[in-house]
Amino acid sequence: MTMRIEKDCLGTMEIPDESYYGIQTHRMVKVSGAAGYPVIAYPDMHRALFIIKKACALANAEVGAMPDDVAQAIVKACDRLLNEDFSQEFPLDMWQGGGYTCVNMNVNEVIGNMANEIMTGHKGSEKVHPNTHVNMAQSTNDTIPSATHLAIAPRLDLMIERVNQLAEAFEKKAEDFKDIVKVGRTCWQDALLLTLGQEFGGYASLMRRLAAKLQALRPGCFELIMGGSAIGTGLGASSGYMQAFYRHISHILNEDVRPMDNIFDGFQNGDFFVTVSGAVKEVAMSLSKISKDLRLMSSGPRAGFMEIGLPALSPGSSIMPGKINPTVPEMVIQIAHQVVGNDVAISMAYDEGELDLNVWDATFYKCLFESMQLVNEGLLILRRDCVEGITANVDRCRHEAESSLALSTVVAATQGYPLGVEVAHYAEDHGLKIKEAVLQMKLMTQEDAEKLLEPMLLVNPQAMAQAIADWKAGKHH
Repeated sequence: MTMRIEKDCLGTMEIPDESYYGIQTHRMVKVSGAAGYPVIAYPDMHRALFIIKKACALANAEVGAMPDDVAQAIVKACDRLLNEDFSQEFPLDMWQGGGYTCVNMNVNEVIGNMANEIMTGHKGSEKVHPNTHVNMAQSTNDTIPSATHLAIAPRLDLMIERVNQLAEAFEKKAEDFKDIVKVGRTCWQDALLLTLGQEFGGYASLMRRLAAKLQALRPGCFELIMGGSAIGTGLGASSGYMQAFYRHISHILNEDVRPMDNIFDGFQNGDFFVTVSGAVKEVAMSLSKISKDLRLMSSGPRAGFMEIGLPALSPGSSIMPGKINPTVPEMVIQIAHQVVGNDVAISMAYDEGELDLNVWDATFYKCLFESMQLVNEGLLILRRDCVEGITANVDRCRHEAESSLALSTVVAATQGYPLGVEVAHYAEDHGLKIKEAVLQMKLMTQEDAEKLLEPMLLVNPQAMAQAIADWKAGKHH
């Protein structure tokens, strides 16, 4: 294997010449590996860094700080990295100290060697140096947080899309199930009636509301601290660089990318990551809550609620023949467990950002992007493999609706609460439906009982109110 010699402030080292990464990356690979998987397992930050480095090169060339040929070589290297797979050149482990300085330098080294190769035909730093040129007017302290902001946007866009798709699936089920009356439940006890469609319509509304909350976060992805350099003062940047950078990166991304109102605030505080994590957690917890409902409503098939059927995806027991588990809802619930844990870690990382820089970039990145990955895939699987295939057990829902003691509420509304209690007790003691009880107790005529105790009437507040008013008016006269 051909080797090359590289030098840094700690000395020299042999590097395999086939590798684009350099000495600083090689040093950190040897002393890390706690997670057992690399930062580029979630490639979003690296893509954002390639775009940032490209915009920086263009900006530095524009203001006369960098030779045009060097800038163009850096641009070509960045474009190559954006369009081809060089993931093997980014071996650094997810957990790293030093505010991901090693990640920034890994990217600088790969771009530098690639750009130098474009200019000279070989790797090296005589034409393009990773610090002097690729990292010009930058610091890890402004590039890594800025790259993380940019990296969130595509994941957020995908989440918004998939939340809306799940909303559409719930809306379709709400329409399909609009005439299926069932028992409502509060505190796991029988409550008033509603339709299965009304329940699923509530799920759809929640998804639409979540999508709007996620959409409101999107502008923050494009508020960066680039130009602040190491601590916010912008030391090392040429006049006009900052304005040129934001113009170039906005053009590259076709987005309105802009500096934070107060750059020092951005260096000190990682609250945006906490906010995004909180929104992702809200999605995860919402999906978990719905998944728990689906588990309950589908419980059975003979001794549970048995109101709906979930798609049968795999055998559910190694010993009980025919048992089918609600595997997708249970997976979604487990995702929520992990996302909540990640959110706690992100909150701690924000809290521990001392003085003029929050250095806990690894915690922000690993935990936030793991959460977004899990939730985005969970949204897809829940919709595709569960919600779209849900069926209603119409007969079961109708039977329980007609048998519910909660129908005694109609008696309470028409003839007073104490009589409603008597009817409920009478029906329970004699094993009767409420309709049968009111007839035996001679509280309503057959016609009135058939009308007022029709389960579908109870799910329409306006119609129910009118029916009660008509009954009272008739009795009064």
